[in-house]
Amino acid sequence: MGGPMSANDNLPGLKDELNLIAKALSEGLPMLGICLGSQLIAKALGAKVYANPELEIGWEPVWPTELAKTNPVFESIGSPEMFFHWHGETFDLPPGAEWLAYSRKCRHQAYRYGRNVYGIQFHPEITPEMIEDWCRQPVNCGDVATLAEPVEAHLHDPRPAAERMFNAWLDLL
Repeated sequence: MGGPMSANDNLPGLKDELNLIAKALSEGLPMLGICLGSQLIAKALGAKVYANPELEIGWEPVWPTELAKTNPVFESIGSPEMFFHWHGETFDLPPGAEWLAYSRKCRHQAYRYGRNVYGIQFHPEITPEMIEDWCRQPVNCGDVATLAEPVEAHLHDPRPAAERMFNAWLDLL
């Protein structure tokens, strides 16, 4: 899932996590990485993780690529579909990965590697209630203060699209 750290931070826990991800990849285990998780999987696959040209925080549309229209996890999402974003970094598409989604501010929003490894930069699991709660927490005030309009301005319920995506991924298992 997400987190305030960078996939490039020199933290013992992140090094252990990258090693665990690399081991799981070598064993062909299924994975679903969201936000920081997608960046860590990309990094474990040899892709570069770096600062996005701008922060992407709030409800933003995500568009599926042409390839996504025949992908079992992404074929049911709209074009565009509204999801929540909260990240300042992005990644290059990992070698051998299939590009599945993009947004205006971030080109690589989703990818698939192999049959059952997915990286998703946006947050399909986030609900409006979670955002309202986060915006009341002092730890989040810095990022929220940078926004032109309040995060709550465009509350959207992504649960139907998220459920379709998660259920489709589980069906692959």
